Amino acid sequence: MARARDVDFDCEEPFGDAAARVVEVRAREVFEQADGVLDLGDIERLHDMRVATRRLRAAMEVFEACFPPKPHRKALKRVKALADALGERRDRDVAIDFLEGLVAETPERDRAALAELIASLRAEQREANEALAPDLKRKRLRKLRRRLLDLTKEARS
Repeated sequence: MARARDVDFDCEEPFGDAAARVVEVRAREVFEQADGVLDLGDIERLHDMRVATRRLRAAMEVFEACFPPKPHRKALKRVKALADALGERRDRDVAIDFLEGLVAETPERDRAALAELIASLRAEQREANEALAPDLKRKRLRKLRRRLLDLTKEARS
């Protein structure tokens, strides 16, 4: 995952300006991770985006007082929905990865059952990926980006 950009603070800077900068940085990190998230062969891309989304959500919650309530609530709702969709897929990724690591240690008599469980989780993983796909469409991501940009402009007013 790309390292978070440091946000330097100036104690003379208005709180709203600092809030806007932090949210902008965190939002940029989310959008930088969007490419390749639906690739089931590279689960780290999804993990990185999920982490970035959680950081954005935390920043929005910490600086809530700096933003107009209704636009903030709407933007945070979209960020939470994206995080939830990423989490649904991630849960399956982690379970599959863990179980595949057990195959070599599993007694032969239990391997068929383990393979069945992994296959079932792969089906759930594909379903979670399909449910996530609309959230990652360029149009929807642009709309979220615009919403966050408008929010940060309001914080600077």
